Amino acid sequence: MAEDRPLNHEEMLSVLDWYRAAGVDTAVGEEPVDRFAQRPPARVTPVPAVAVSPGFAERPVEAPVLLGGDPSEARSLAASAQSLDELQTLLGAYDGCGLKLRATQLVFADGNPEAEIMLIGEAPGAEEDRQGKPFVGKSGQLLDRMLAAIGLDRTKVYIANTVPWRPPGNRTPTPEEMALCLPFLHRQVELVAPKVVMTLGGPAMQTVFSTTNGIIKMRGKWSDVTIGNHPVQAIPTLHPAYLLRNPPAKEQAWRDMLSLKLKIAELGLASAE
Repeated sequence: MAEDRPLNHEEMLSVLDWYRAAGVDTAVGEEPVDRFAQRPPARVTPVPAVAVSPGFAERPVEAPVLLGGDPSEARSLAASAQSLDELQTLLGAYDGCGLKLRATQLVFADGNPEAEIMLIGEAPGAEEDRQGKPFVGKSGQLLDRMLAAIGLDRTKVYIANTVPWRPPGNRTPTPEEMALCLPFLHRQVELVAPKVVMTLGGPAMQTVFSTTNGIIKMRGKWSDVTIGNHPVQAIPTLHPAYLLRNPPAKEQAWRDMLSLKLKIAELGLASAE
């Protein structure tokens, strides 16, 4: 059995990176605590209310601070943006979504804002959170290869996510978090005004297509959808991260990419070869 030794600097950083990727972001203590062995807290006897004289002004009670914002505020802010740069600035200053509190930075978009093709994923991962761009980790590298296979790259597409901050531990965003971020995605699509949209993965598909169906049932099928106030033809496909975990599914994703290539040619878009 190997001898116990203190971790060196690089090993400590590696462990911290592993904890961060797993969603652990708060240090509790160095020693484990047996909560079952602890004595239960003493019962507190309620203190009877004290009568207040009519002339005494009571001290106002501050409202509790809530981590959730108001979707109507998000809609108002998003609608006020007249450009993508302005939308990014507004979103960066928006504190209504609790995901922002644990994320390293905003992950707004990547690619060409004048592109006629838009890709929409679910949420940033650890590498995206570090770099501030969507799809730059292993799944992003696979996405680049998928695009290259049909003659596209990031200069010909615009890439965004339904949620612009990384959820802790890469979990799926909650419906409340999605509702707070959705107005900003809608405005983003309106400002880019793409001719076609491809969603990547189940959550993004369910958001854009307003459906509860699963990705396997929906993938590869074109539909006319309206995102915000922008009507567009859209097709869902599997998320690159899913393809990395399930290589046989790449055949299905390849058929979807070929369908996207045919649609680009059919519409005579500038990205067609």
